Amino acid sequence: MKTLYIATAGAADATRASIPFHLAVNGSVEVGHETAVALLGDAAELLSQETVDSLEGVGIAPIRELLAKLLEHDVPVFV
Repeated sequence: MKTLYIATAGAADATRASIPFHLAVNGSVEVGHETAVALLGDAAELLSQETVDSLEGVGIAPIRELLAKLLEHDVPVFV
């Protein structure tokens, strides 16, 4: 199965911004699906290292850990 997760939220809503990454790496990638993530609108803020280092949603792993997993599994991220 192929899945594209679309992230539209930025740093103003850390939890909402983290959800597509969480679903991609802890869901689709874990079960072997071909997965990608697209950053649209405010989600482009997540390209900033400063933002990534400080962003933590409620009840979800920090975005820096989720992005590390994306890189580890060679998941494409489109902007």
